[in-house]
Amino acid sequence: MNTRLDPVLSRIDSDLDATLDRLMDLLRIPSISTDPAHKADCLKAAEWLVEDLKSLGAEAELCETPGHPMVYGKIGSGGPHLLFYGHYDVQPVDPLDLWDHDPFAPFIEERETGKVIRGRGASDDKGQLMTFVEACRAWIAEHGTLPCTITFFFEGEEESGSPSLIPFMEANKDRLSADLALICDTSMVAPGVPSICSQLRGMLKDEFTLTGPVMDLHSGHYGGPALNPLREISKIVASFHDDQGRVTVKDFYEGVQEVPADILEQWKGCGFDEEEYLSGVGMTESHGEAGYSTLEQQWSRPTLEINGMWGGYQGPGTKTVIPSEAHCKITCRLVGTQDPDAIRENLRAHVESRLPVDAKVTWNQDLDGSPAAVMNTARPEFEAARQALSAEWDREAVFAGMGGSIPIAGFFTTILGLDSMLVGYADDDDRIHSPNEKYGLKNFHKGIRSWARILDAVSKA
Repeated sequence: MNTRLDPVLSRIDSDLDATLDRLMDLLRIPSISTDPAHKADCLKAAEWLVEDLKSLGAEAELCETPGHPMVYGKIGSGGPHLLFYGHYDVQPVDPLDLWDHDPFAPFIEERETGKVIRGRGASDDKGQLMTFVEACRAWIAEHGTLPCTITFFFEGEEESGSPSLIPFMEANKDRLSADLALICDTSMVAPGVPSICSQLRGMLKDEFTLTGPVMDLHSGHYGGPALNPLREISKIVASFHDDQGRVTVKDFYEGVQEVPADILEQWKGCGFDEEEYLSGVGMTESHGEAGYSTLEQQWSRPTLEINGMWGGYQGPGTKTVIPSEAHCKITCRLVGTQDPDAIRENLRAHVESRLPVDAKVTWNQDLDGSPAAVMNTARPEFEAARQALSAEWDREAVFAGMGGSIPIAGFFTTILGLDSMLVGYADDDDRIHSPNEKYGLKNFHKGIRSWARILDAVSKA
């Protein structure tokens, strides 16, 4: 029996209806950050959160930026100091005709697999954000204080590129300083399997245009003698990988580390269903790098993907043309300590060394890159949190990789010098950027209880 924690968990259970009412109020605000028509709604959501944090007894304020405001709050004075990050903005709802209901009229839906919360932002990220706030509310209601010092940091531009984030963090380093950053904007590796993110892949974007003739040419007049940029770009793209799926760009794997054996064992027993994962998108087998499992390919191996390739005539029917230009868009998912700048340099050298006579290449100079983030799971707080999650879900929690990129984790390290712990309670089928977004009611409820347990465990770690 935990005389400090048990009353908090009981409070969470008994107050669930009121907790849901608060979440529904927040979900009704159409805080679409990328749409200027919703600027006032983003402000309204930020103001709502400021008032909600004040209701906990936190010192909270709305912080203006050139874009949508940040929400800052702080409460507590003892124990470890934790910085909690979430975002209150949401994705656009288009195409609206694919929604079965009003995206901003949230409700509880009964399903065969259990109740879900329906509405834009339910899972990404308002519902997840509120799991932490409600855990703090229950602690304060029972004990009048928290076992930790908490700084709340809520962003309103995550879904539109976070243009104000880095300047705000750099200008507020002292106010955002803490012992550890917490992020709740991730999913569980499988339904009911609690997960702590151990690594996030970085991202490199690039784009090039290959130009041959100075104009589009008639294939009857120039077919044969003319250099065809589409044919040449196809050769270059084909050269990016060998027959085993490995990237052939010079030094591409510099900084890539193998996954430790104990983590691989966790992944093997994490409940991931490879057949379901592949068949759900019409595939029967993995097509990635040979010698690595599907999870390893998704979480711990780097990739070079062709996101778009085009040129020549695109209209209906045919047109006998040899195009002047061909274009290619590329993204690389990065892991370990891979250097985006070095990879960009070697990628471009790879392309340029394969140009035929009479061809030239130009590169998009406005694309960025960010390194991978590897979490410091050796810190005692990580194992304490893993044990806390295991106790709540009655199932061993795992340190799981993530195939995507969450830049804020890297910014916490590079700007604030903080390690980050990412714990989320979403399911992969929550349709977070699609119509009919949902968030499991069980996940929301147990997410609150999980954070309450983590606060207790981390305060003792």
